[in-house]
Amino acid sequence: MSGFLNRRSFVRGASGAALAGGLAATARAQATAWPTRPVRFVCGYAAGGLTDIMARVTAEYLGEKYKQPFVVENKTGAGSMIAAELVAKAAPDGYTILFTNSTAMFQNRVIFKNVPYDADKDFTPIAMLSAGKVPLFVHKSVPGNSGLADLIAYAKTNKVSFGTTGPGSLAHIFCVKLNEIFGLSMEPVHYRGEAPMWADLSAGTTQAANSTYLGALSALQAGNIRPVAVPTRTRMTRKLPDVKTFLEQGVTHPYFLMESMVCCVAPTGTPDDIVRKLSDGMVEANDTPRVKGLVDQFGLDQGIQGRADFATFIKEMGPQLVSSVRELNLTPQ
Repeated sequence: MSGFLNRRSFVRGASGAALAGGLAATARAQATAWPTRPVRFVCGYAAGGLTDIMARVTAEYLGEKYKQPFVVENKTGAGSMIAAELVAKAAPDGYTILFTNSTAMFQNRVIFKNVPYDADKDFTPIAMLSAGKVPLFVHKSVPGNSGLADLIAYAKTNKVSFGTTGPGSLAHIFCVKLNEIFGLSMEPVHYRGEAPMWADLSAGTTQAANSTYLGALSALQAGNIRPVAVPTRTRMTRKLPDVKTFLEQGVTHPYFLMESMVCCVAPTGTPDDIVRKLSDGMVEANDTPRVKGLVDQFGLDQGIQGRADFATFIKEMGPQLVSSVRELNLTPQ
């Protein structure tokens, strides 16, 4: 009887192993054949921004490379949480990919009470694109021509409204930290996007604002604003080579070295071969005229970075972004 049971157990085990091996072989074959149908690039932000542009330029390149449609769908709202939840719950088969940014990956967990996804557990990194250096600009009514010192001196005796792209954004963090370091009381004014923020700064409704060079370009060219500082360790050599960094101007707090990015991620469990194909393909797109133009237009230091660099960013920069927002003591929405 014992021998019969052992043989039966052996047969059952062998059948299970064969089934598992067959499923693994099928998964490998599907990953090797990917893509065999259209791929959805779900973008958490509206058309025209850097996240959307990254999605569209890589969709165009990958569509040509793999001879399948890569379709960008903009699912906006709730700080990219609608799009992120959709992709987190999607099948991990390489056909539903999320394009979002550092806010959705890190800051949302502090800003919102109920985040319907866990960025650390629900997603696998594919590729990222640095949002570039985000210069601090002041309105022309702020006197002087000595960089950051002009804003600090003005804010000591005048009301200053400081435009940001939302609670928890780098601009919000910079405003609060400058207040703390220099004993100022600049008031952060949060906008839903860059366009209205730069329009108000250009008109003098606000006195300072902080975000992308491209967003500020129209007001800068009109002569209504001027740059006073650039975060991160090195200057913005492509577009604003004469503007000193915060560090050069004596602001040494590590938060002024932080970076933001836009990125794409897949649902956890997506086959590694598919993640590699997506990552490598997006890095290859750096050689296309469209991505080269994007890098130049935004004044970026480099193009799209692959999954290894993205994983390093998550490990090194992620904790800083989260802790910096926690220090703002925001009431979760």
